[in-house]
Amino acid sequence: MPELLIGPLLRYVGERCAVIWVETDGPCEVGVMSACERTFHVEGHHYALVRVEDLEPGASHEYTVELDGRPVWPPPDSEFPPSRFRTYPKREPLTVSFGSCRVAVPNEPPYSLAKEEDEHGRGVDALRALALRMRGQDPDDWPDLLLLLGDQVYADEVSPRTEAFVRSNRDTSEEPGTIAFGFQEYTRLYKESWTEPTIRWLLSTVSTAMIFDDHDVHDDWNTSAAWVEEVRATDWWDAHVVAALMSYWIYQHLGNLSPDEHERDGLLKRVQEVDDAGPILREFALRADRETEGTRWSYYRDLGDSRLVVIDSRCGRALEEGRRSMLDEDEWDWVAEHATGDFDHLLIATSLPWLMAPGMHHLEAWNEAVCGGAWGPLAARLGEKLRQGLDLEHWAAFNESFDRLAELQRAVGAGERGEPPASIVTLSGDVHHAYLSEVAFRRGSGVRSAVYQATCSPLRNPLDTKERRVVKAAVSTPAYAVTRALSRAAGVEGEPVRWRGVGDGPWFDNQVATLELDGRRMDFKIEKALPGEGEGGDPELECVLEHRIS
Repeated sequence: MPELLIGPLLRYVGERCAVIWVETDGPCEVGVMSACERTFHVEGHHYALVRVEDLEPGASHEYTVELDGRPVWPPPDSEFPPSRFRTYPKREPLTVSFGSCRVAVPNEPPYSLAKEEDEHGRGVDALRALALRMRGQDPDDWPDLLLLLGDQVYADEVSPRTEAFVRSNRDTSEEPGTIAFGFQEYTRLYKESWTEPTIRWLLSTVSTAMIFDDHDVHDDWNTSAAWVEEVRATDWWDAHVVAALMSYWIYQHLGNLSPDEHERDGLLKRVQEVDDAGPILREFALRADRETEGTRWSYYRDLGDSRLVVIDSRCGRALEEGRRSMLDEDEWDWVAEHATGDFDHLLIATSLPWLMAPGMHHLEAWNEAVCGGAWGPLAARLGEKLRQGLDLEHWAAFNESFDRLAELQRAVGAGERGEPPASIVTLSGDVHHAYLSEVAFRRGSGVRSAVYQATCSPLRNPLDTKERRVVKAAVSTPAYAVTRALSRAAGVEGEPVRWRGVGDGPWFDNQVATLELDGRRMDFKIEKALPGEGEGGDPELECVLEHRIS
């Protein structure tokens, strides 16, 4: 009899449909409510994406999962409420929780300790704390969407269990070492990350939207043209990036899209029609790594009267010096098109923060100019080493793209692309600390929307004490003065926006952020994860920032 290996994961939810993703241990028919779907096969693994349609809008729907007609979800001994979802629109306030960077290790010592207490410590899992709080709440108070902004798996920092599997299957004394290298090793990463019972229930009952960042593939992925040239010269990169992107498509990207988008895209249909879709997905993944045009990982979702636009700021980069861009021209046009319309709120999600601490922003802008030849060829070579060594690759290091995203938000906020939303908020992760920044455009810009950058990271992978000192230094006024002078000396022009931090952050704990949307009002909060009281107590969440955005 077939068994459920991973899932169910509640993915896309609209007004009349919902999508459920599962992995099973063999071919079968997967049933959810009134819908059934045959599994498709990829190199020994079996998956299904079940579309439940003709649902009542604005209603709560409880569901179960059957394999070949046999109930397999929820587990008979589950201590959690039944899995359910609510279709749009929602009468009550809409809640979006988000974060990034979650290392999947056990929840017991030493892994549950902070890094300062043990070298293996990762602290309390903020997603686990969120799920355990939900267990005692009214379902109307559960998040409507969980937005995971990168590093859902750490391919270059695998858990002890996955490392043991890797060592037992190949020689790790040679490159690429103990990273997750092939497709089978990637499938183990996702299984570890998503099957802990509490996380599994959370993902079954809160709709998720996801986007990759570097560690889903490899540290510093697509930092620069020099990095790409170096890594593609190895004899292992092609096999690695193919495994990374084909597994990302299966485990993360499939559920990001609506059924209509899958119909237009056509790849899912091709995969479902063959005995083994491995060759199709391998060809697709290699092309996605080599060509920016023709492959789009960005997507959007309508959340009632608000819109979420998720931007790929990793795979679609143009990296030629002098023409560096976070997105190619077709994708810029796509982003502008889908950010246009009459919304209560516009959420722009990108794994890498658009706005960082001013000191770090100007350092990255200076470094891009130097790498581009502003101070000569020798300085360019040294600048490239600095770029890779310090991970200087955020939006500030793509200065034209930084300005372009700012101009898009200005035009939307000024009502040049429809009625301006009450707020425009860029949501990001990556940097292993959390903060909220308020944005001001130049006088006369006409912007009527509240504009913010909200960053939350990590869900479970905190910085150590030394790393926190570096971040705090970058926030300081002296760092801003020095790096701003450097960037101006390298010919970087002034920014089209100014921004300032809200509250007394940044915050460095394992944490999760939440937006509450109620008509044209929006509230924001950051909550850090804490150990439970007493031995064996459930972990908790403590609010460290609350702020009304609009």
